[in-house]
Amino acid sequence: GHPEIELALVELYRETGEARYLNLATFFIDQRGSGRMRGYGAFGAEYHQDRVPVRQATVVEGHAVRQLYLTAGVTDLYLETGEAALMAAMERLWRDLTAHKMHVTAGFGARFTGEAFGEAYELPADRCYCETCASIAAMMWNWRMLLATGEPRYADLLERSLYNGFLSGVSLDGRHYFYVNPLQSRGGIERPEWYGCACCPPNVMRQIALVVHYAATCDAGGVQIHQYMPTTIRTDGASGPQLAVRVETDYPWSGRVRAVVEETGGPAWTLALRIPAWCGAATLKVNGAEAQSAAGGQYATIQRTWRAGDVVELDIPMAPVFIEPNPRVDAIRDSLCIQRGPVLYCLEQVDQPELDLLDVRVASDALMSAEWRDDLLDGVVTVQLPAYGLEMGDWEDQLYLPADKRPQPAHRVLLTAVPYYAWANREPGAMRMWIPVFRGSPP
Repeated sequence: GHPEIELALVELYRETGEARYLNLATFFIDQRGSGRMRGYGAFGAEYHQDRVPVRQATVVEGHAVRQLYLTAGVTDLYLETGEAALMAAMERLWRDLTAHKMHVTAGFGARFTGEAFGEAYELPADRCYCETCASIAAMMWNWRMLLATGEPRYADLLERSLYNGFLSGVSLDGRHYFYVNPLQSRGGIERPEWYGCACCPPNVMRQIALVVHYAATCDAGGVQIHQYMPTTIRTDGASGPQLAVRVETDYPWSGRVRAVVEETGGPAWTLALRIPAWCGAATLKVNGAEAQSAAGGQYATIQRTWRAGDVVELDIPMAPVFIEPNPRVDAIRDSLCIQRGPVLYCLEQVDQPELDLLDVRVASDALMSAEWRDDLLDGVVTVQLPAYGLEMGDWEDQLYLPADKRPQPAHRVLLTAVPYYAWANREPGAMRMWIPVFRGSPP
């Protein structure tokens, strides 16, 4: 089965203080790499993460959900024991995951066979697996890595999974679910109501119920806000200052965030606000004072003796931008996808009915614009951009032709992109995230 017992045992230890539960979790983790697990079908030991001991692991491999549940459990064990070898292994695996084996949505699992990670840079768009449960498991792991280190990169990746790889797993009506989340579809894919192997639907329900717990943490120095959502953060004073901060925002559609101090007292404390790495820089002001710049990829901190009614205003720019892949990723080389804020975008056939999405090309310097649409997909920001539709000519009846220097004929088109998480909510038509770059002469 999946390595979930380790998570449960560590949590049971936290609740009861009984060392036997922590010892049993350690025992199960220590068995990895000993060859004691029976393979599933024709899969080898890597399918179960049983090829090498946990402390010696250098790559994520095998069944993606199992791997990511295991790393979450190992990180939990580190949080309770402080064993440096465990954290060193987790940092190695996180680097391998994010540098070599992560889809742009923070989806995980390149292969249908074994629901597994592939080789480094093996990241197909149309045949990826990207199981919804894998994104949930990645969020669980990144939350624990954030607790262990305080490093914003883990909160950044949790955010990417939340708004993209995870959220695409459930329909807007909350009644249909994706088990697999492709980044390209030629049509005919829609969310079923249920599955024979029904791990994803209840996992989605649980994750939505607890997502507010990812918003903030507190320590002896103050409060750290990691994810922006409307909520009120209250501390009881047991491990730091007693306070209440109300967060007001329309994030992720707007980058404006207001944090209002409702209750406070005593000495100075620090409010830390995550500035996402994707934004470059944000602006920050307190009680309307002159705005200060805050660099992306870090926490902006404000230490002061707070008073009830103090207001912090954070403004994170959210212009749409193109994202390009590592040139070693064969499947999507020379292609671009669209991101606005933490949300990634896709093209759906229903929004450009006169075009075959296989024929769409885009210029890397195309000027994009964003528009709020409350009449579409329960309210979303769409992105419009000029692009090109190829004139197929001789290619209509040919798969291969001699290469030449002639420019590919094309005509200008205007595209509408919608958030990836919302695709397949209107019709099971074609969809693509990665758009090839136009290499011809503009018509």
